[in-house]
Amino acid sequence: MPRRKRAVKREIIPDPKYHDVLVAKFINNIMRRGKKSIAEQIFYDAINKIDDKFPDQGLETFKKAVENAKPILEVKSRRVGGSTYQVPVEVRQNRREALAIRWLINYAKARSEKTMSDKLAGELIAASKNEGTTIKKKDDTHRMAEANKAFAHFRW
Repeated sequence: MPRRKRAVKREIIPDPKYHDVLVAKFINNIMRRGKKSIAEQIFYDAINKIDDKFPDQGLETFKKAVENAKPILEVKSRRVGGSTYQVPVEVRQNRREALAIRWLINYAKARSEKTMSDKLAGELIAASKNEGTTIKKKDDTHRMAEANKAFAHFRW
């Protein structure tokens, strides 16, 4: 928590091709070492590869994948009386989006395809169909929250 003043949320400018803020956030998360043009190229190549498989469905597939990957519940550690409990809490909307984007990118990197755009396209297609490792991570998170429902009264 800041002592002086609250941190200002910076406004994210929509991406130049699709004019979409979600796409811009995704590209910013792909980016490493400030190389935005490479991150844009990876994303747009992935969307083009999705378009090749499913004509004119690239951006819809991406949005559906992000929507399917958003978690509703997660667990947070709370220390109460000397013992730590995993307390299920509802995830805020902006954190939902951030987690979904992060999971999609991380599990795309872990795939076995050759290029990053191939990996990303594969992960986006899998997530849009409600399958793949990103959706497994979301389900594991929900399962963990469900298992610790007994400690929900520790939430504050």
